[in-house]
Amino acid sequence: MEWFDAGVNLTHTRLHRQLESVITRARAAGVGHQLVIATNMAEAHAAIGLCERFPDSLYTTVGVHPHEADNAPTDLQSQLFELAQSPFVKAIGECGLDFNRNFASSANQKRVFIQQIEVANELSLPLYLHERDALEEQISLLDRYAKPRLLRLTHCFTGGHKALDAYNERGHWFGLTGWLCDERRNHELLSVLPVLPKQRTVLETDAPFLLPRNIRPRPRDNEPAYLPYVGEALAESWCMSVTEVAQLTTANALRLFALDNYSS
Repeated sequence: MEWFDAGVNLTHTRLHRQLESVITRARAAGVGHQLVIATNMAEAHAAIGLCERFPDSLYTTVGVHPHEADNAPTDLQSQLFELAQSPFVKAIGECGLDFNRNFASSANQKRVFIQQIEVANELSLPLYLHERDALEEQISLLDRYAKPRLLRLTHCFTGGHKALDAYNERGHWFGLTGWLCDERRNHELLSVLPVLPKQRTVLETDAPFLLPRNIRPRPRDNEPAYLPYVGEALAESWCMSVTEVAQLTTANALRLFALDNYSS
């Protein structure tokens, strides 16, 4: 089976310090491809460097997370345009709004988000979206600034029917993580799985975070090698085989990130 991890924080210290081993273990688990998430400009540069080291395994996003919006460079758009010239850049983000923790002002979050929407519009690259406690505001900005046909991935989707309906109406893709395996807080997500669009669903670990709770014995950190545990949980919910889920979600990721011509 071949899996595609559509979201992993490989520049995070907990993974970066053992990078070779992380990628080796991922390949052994069938995770042949990973999309590295960038949350600021330093991470974007570092992620491209990782892709150049592992060109047969890694791709990346470039962008500024809402938590980092206060520190976004004044020439953010020009920097993103330049970084996106790399063939490894497959999406703009992680971007969006987060009014849960408010690590950056709402005004800066909105300004930086709009700038990244405009870059994605110009480059026809998917938006890699983060949203927490900001659904209505995020939808409003997307409706106003994003081109209607612009691809959008709602990263780490955990919501219920209200969020699903809002995003699905606009053709969003959905990234599922180890949240699916967390019986303490996955109830809303489980309730919408029967109507989640199968052809627009991808799997991600968001490693080193969101370790699936169905792993025994329980490791300290999440990593791409554990993506199949998310796939197993999804297979059970969708009444599919694990092989079918791997084939479906990998094909979806290859299509979303314009890698349709890839052959393993």
